[in-house]
Amino acid sequence: MSAHATPHYVRLQVELVLEVADPDGLGRAAAEHVAADEFMPDEERRDATAAVRADTAEAIAYLVDPIDMVSALPGVELAQASWSSERADYDPESDLWQLDAFTADAAGDGDDSGGDSGGDSGDGESGGAAVTPVR
Repeated sequence: MSAHATPHYVRLQVELVLEVADPDGLGRAAAEHVAADEFMPDEERRDATAAVRADTAEAIAYLVDPIDMVSALPGVELAQASWSSERADYDPESDLWQLDAFTADAAGDGDDSGGDSGGDSGDGESGGAAVTPVR
C-alpha cells in the first residue's frame, strides 16, 4: 500500500476445530497463563483459574489470542478483535462441518451473529473479549 492509498478495513474470519488430546495439560497451561497475568484482579484470577481447569473451551479461550496473529503484520493496525471458544460435537463427515459452508457464510450472507459474542453466555460458549486498542 503506497503512502497515498486510502486506508480500508478487512474482516478476517478464521474457524478452527481443535482436538484436545491432553485436557489436564491444557488446563495447567491455561492456569499458568492466568497466574502470569499481572493485571488481573485476585478474585477474577481465582475464578478464571477454576474455569480453565474445569473447561477445555475456557482454557483455549485464555490461551489463544488473535491479536498475536496480526501484531507483526507490516502496514496493518488492529482496529477491533473478538473471539470465543465453545465445545463442539465434531463429525468430520457431517455437512455442517464442511469448509464450504463456512466459506459461503464468510462470503457475505449478511449474518454476522455467529461466533463474535465473547464472554460466557451460559450455553457452553466461553472466553473471548472484544478489544479496541487505545491510540
